[in-house]
Amino acid sequence: MNIQSKLLAVQSELKSPKGQFNSFGKYKYRSCEDILEAVKPLLAKHKLTLTISDKIEEYGGRVYVMATVTAFDYDGNAHSVSAYAREEETKKGMDASQVTGATSSYARKYALNGMFLIDDTKDSDATNTHGKEEAPKLVEQPQQEQQEPSIMDKAIAYIKSASDKQKAYDNIMSKYDAQLSAAQKTAIKKFVR
Repeated sequence: MNIQSKLLAVQSELKSPKGQFNSFGKYKYRSCEDILEAVKPLLAKHKLTLTISDKIEEYGGRVYVMATVTAFDYDGNAHSVSAYAREEETKKGMDASQVTGATSSYARKYALNGMFLIDDTKDSDATNTHGKEEAPKLVEQPQQEQQEPSIMDKAIAYIKSASDKQKAYDNIMSKYDAQLSAAQKTAIKKFVR
């Protein structure tokens, strides 16, 4: 079984519940640690190892942490996904190293989400304002409409980061074919070239 097939198996089997609760914002969330705890047994089962590394980058005078998650099979084949998070210039109650650490955790969580196709559309990271302003109201839509943009974004990111783009496309189609329209499939296929 090649690395893409092994990753597809892990993605299909992975269940990573939101095990944390933010009492200030009154929402549940999943942390990087929650994802790692859930994925480790599946990595062992499918004979994969995982590394996570960070790189500090500066763009336009702002500091970003780029987290890269790389999965390896026992034959030395690899697949990597990266995600960025921007450091706050200042964060009340935190020193500089704590700000970088929190930013690293956030970037790592989203790199893991990309690697394992974890859907965070219902996470309050997208809507939580941490008391700065009222959170936007969500309009109820049919479930499929809420999922399709998330699947599209993740599918495109997954293909872009894959070394074998055709295999990545095939993996996505095997998992999400029924949930994607013909137009969406055509749009995703454009990233295979």
